[in-house]
Amino acid sequence: MSQAGSASPLFAVVLAAGKGTRMKSNRAKVLHTLCGVPMVNYVIGAIRPLVPERLLVVVGHQAEQVRAVLPEDAEPVLQPEQRGTGDAVRVALGAIPEEDGVLLVVNGDGPLISDRTLGELLERHRSAGVGATVLVAELPDPSGLGRVTEDAGVVRITEERDATEAERRNRLCNLGLYAFELPELRRAIQEISPDNGQGELYLTDVLEIIGRRSRAVTYHLKDLEEANLVNDRSQLARAEEILRRRILDAHMKEGVTVRDPVSTHIEASVEIGRDTVILPGTFLRGRTRIGSDCVIGPSTDLVDTVVENGAVVEHSVGRGARIGPGATVGPYAYLRPGTVLEEGSKVGAFCEVKNTRVGTRSKVPHLSYVGDAEIGEDANLGAGTITANYDGTSKHRTVIEDGAFTGVNTNLIAPVTIGRGAYLGAGSVVNKDIPPGKLAVGAPARVIRDAPSGARSGKAERPRANTEG
Repeated sequence: MSQAGSASPLFAVVLAAGKGTRMKSNRAKVLHTLCGVPMVNYVIGAIRPLVPERLLVVVGHQAEQVRAVLPEDAEPVLQPEQRGTGDAVRVALGAIPEEDGVLLVVNGDGPLISDRTLGELLERHRSAGVGATVLVAELPDPSGLGRVTEDAGVVRITEERDATEAERRNRLCNLGLYAFELPELRRAIQEISPDNGQGELYLTDVLEIIGRRSRAVTYHLKDLEEANLVNDRSQLARAEEILRRRILDAHMKEGVTVRDPVSTHIEASVEIGRDTVILPGTFLRGRTRIGSDCVIGPSTDLVDTVVENGAVVEHSVGRGARIGPGATVGPYAYLRPGTVLEEGSKVGAFCEVKNTRVGTRSKVPHLSYVGDAEIGEDANLGAGTITANYDGTSKHRTVIEDGAFTGVNTNLIAPVTIGRGAYLGAGSVVNKDIPPGKLAVGAPARVIRDAPSGARSGKAERPRANTEG
C-alpha cells in the first residue's frame, strides 16, 4: 500500500528503546530473533510498503547493537534515558521538522503485524478526519495489555498495572499501533505527565487529550493472529511458530515439498527451488540457497550453505559450504566453511571436510577428515584417510590430483602432493610428494613401482584390501 495521492505526508516511528524486562534477558527485546530475523526488522518490513517519507527507529537500551541490525532505510534516533513511550515519541518528534503530516507509531515488539493492517489503520485515520487512531483487538486473554474504552470521540487506555479490577475485566486491548496528526500530537505530548505507578510518560495518555480536542477513534484488528505481541519467552516461541508456518506455506506454494512441517525449521532468508523435498528434522538457516530437485534431510542442519540442483544431503551439517549439482552428502557428514563439492562428488558417512575442494566425481566415502585440501577429478579416498594439515604452528595444504587413490587408514602429512593417478596402499603415512602414476606404501610411504594402469586414469580395479571399505 502507498500513501501516494494523500493530502499529507506520512512519517513512521518504531519504538525500540526498551529493555524488555519480562524477557529475562541480557539482550534488548527487539534484538531477539524469529526465524533468523531480529524482531524489530519484521515491524520495519511491514511499514516499508506504505512508503513513508521517513522511517525512524527510537533506540535506547543497547542502542549500538540495535543500530547494527537495522536496514539502511531505517533512521535510528536515540532516547538517552528510557522514560516511557511518551518520551520516546517526543524524541522522535524532535527529528521531524515538518509541521503537518501523519505519524504512524508502531511498537517494535509486534513482529506479526502486516502491511495490510497498517494500511487499513492509516485509511481509517484519514477517512475519519480525526486527530488520532489506535489499533485495538478484543482478545480472549488480555494479560499484560492496556485496556481500551471509547466514548464520543474520546479514547482512554489504562495500562494493566494501573487498572482496577473492573477495568481488567475489559478484553478490548491496545496493540501499541497509532496514527496521529502531527500538530495534534505535538501539542498533546507536552501535556502528559509521569503520574502513574511506573513514573513514566505514557504515549497512551495523549489519546484522551487529543480526543477532547479533535476526536480519536479505534480501528479493530481483523486478523487476531497479528495481535501476538512479544513480551516474554513463551510469546516469543508462539510468534516464531506462526512465522515459521508462514515461511513453510510460502515455500510449499512455490513447489517445494515439506514432508513434516511441524519438525522443519526454515529461516526467512532461505531460498529453495521447486521440486526439492525437505525431510523431517531439517534446519535451513542464514544465507542458505537450495536448488531444484534436491533432497535435504532427514535431520540436516545447513547454515549459509549453497546446495545446487539435484544434490542429496542426509543427516548432515553444513556451515558455509557449497554442494555442487548431483553431489551427495552423508549420512552424518560435517562440511565446514570453505568446503566446495563439485558436480557428482560424494562425501559419505562420518566425514569432516574443511576448506577443501572435492573435484568432479571424486569421493570421500566415509570415516575421513579432509582439511585445507585440493582434490582433483575422479579421485577416491579410502576409509579413514586423514589430512594432517596442522603442524602446531601453521596449517598447510594437501593436493590430491585427478584419478589418485588412497587406501584405508592413509595419513597425508601436509604440505604434500599426491600426483595424478597415484596409488597409496592401505595404512600409508605420506610425508613426501608422490609422483604421478606411482604406487607407494608404508610408513613413511615409499614408491615401489608404477601404479596399476587403470589407476593412472582413475579407473583401476582396486584390490579389496585397499578399497574405500
